[in-house]
Amino acid sequence: MDHNRRPRSVLETLGEEIIRIITPVSICMFVVVLLVCVLNSESSSSSASVSSIATAAYAESDSDSSWDKFVGALLNSLVFVAVITVVTFLLVLLFYLRCVRFLKYYMAFSAFIVLWILGGEISAFLIENFRIPIDCVTFLIVVFNFAVVGVLAVSMSKFSIFVTQGYLVSIGVLVAYFFTLLPEWTTWVLLVAMALYDLAAVLLPVGPLRLLVEMAISRDEDIPALVYEARPVIHDDSGLVQRRVWREQRTIHVNPGVVTENLNREDVRLAGAEEGMMVSGGSSELSMPLIDHGHRPGTESSVQVENFLEGIGLGSSGAIKLGLGDFIFYSVLVGRAAMYDLMTVYACYLAIIAGLGITLLLLAVYQKALPALPVSVMLGVLFYFMARLLLEEFVVQCSSNLVMF
Repeated sequence: MDHNRRPRSVLETLGEEIIRIITPVSICMFVVVLLVCVLNSESSSSSASVSSIATAAYAESDSDSSWDKFVGALLNSLVFVAVITVVTFLLVLLFYLRCVRFLKYYMAFSAFIVLWILGGEISAFLIENFRIPIDCVTFLIVVFNFAVVGVLAVSMSKFSIFVTQGYLVSIGVLVAYFFTLLPEWTTWVLLVAMALYDLAAVLLPVGPLRLLVEMAISRDEDIPALVYEARPVIHDDSGLVQRRVWREQRTIHVNPGVVTENLNREDVRLAGAEEGMMVSGGSSELSMPLIDHGHRPGTESSVQVENFLEGIGLGSSGAIKLGLGDFIFYSVLVGRAAMYDLMTVYACYLAIIAGLGITLLLLAVYQKALPALPVSVMLGVLFYFMARLLLEEFVVQCSSNLVMF
């Protein structure tokens, strides 16, 4: 092994992490855009009749004024965020009471409902749209088997990670498509509200997502949640696969007669949990020094203490993780943009990817849990309205005057 080789810095290894996250996110957004384009007539005709928690306070109508739509959308978003907050705090309470098995069953049931009901409904839309000949019995059997295998894949570790990743992306696509059926004003205000909620829930001391992450780290447990994992494949000089970490080493002198309480309590927390709803982040871990008890008390020995600086969204398994909620709201944004035109979709996609890259860079620098929604969603919303109000007008004027670039 070449000991004189310069160690790789954070910025040199950042591209690998970005690619492993951008790929599934891009696939999820692309499929949602395809569904919106294919089923556009269906969505446009049914968007006003879709009822959910996000439309509990106000039902948008084309005859309403812009101000009424904005106020109504704001009320809908407040109700939705309030429900999400209550559910998340309930998740914190159950996790605190160690009801892990119940949480796993709940996540499995949620995955089954999404794959069985939402997947079946979208499949029925596609069958009707493309006039695919299939009988009801065969259709129900296929959808049911698809849902059952999906539940097993996302709730059991024995499945291939590629199967699990595929089902997680499928769940994100199904939920995101139905969010695009919400009224337009409610959709945009809801996206901004969820970005702000994500920011507060992760960064505030009493934020529910922050409490979950800290509790999971202190227990060295994974939170039962729908989380996308991108396992790193890193080879060392000997060809062996290693986990992806950024490692710092330092040598300290310890007295075998002195217990390890002198170490900082914050340093001995084990990393290993990633919040699975709407947050991705990193943490640090200090492996305990191996003390040679064969030495006599009072003698000192040098030991190597390795400070493992967990990388971008890395858990104890070395996996790069991103909450499925991020997939969903990214895809909702580009799906709503697809109802306008594809040029706006492209602008929103670039904004979301840029925001995700900025978030991952901040995670690499600060090494603490950060929300994945705010930067990407804010940039995506900004680029949507800029493309719709400014870029389209610019392109039309250039085309009308035969100006080419």
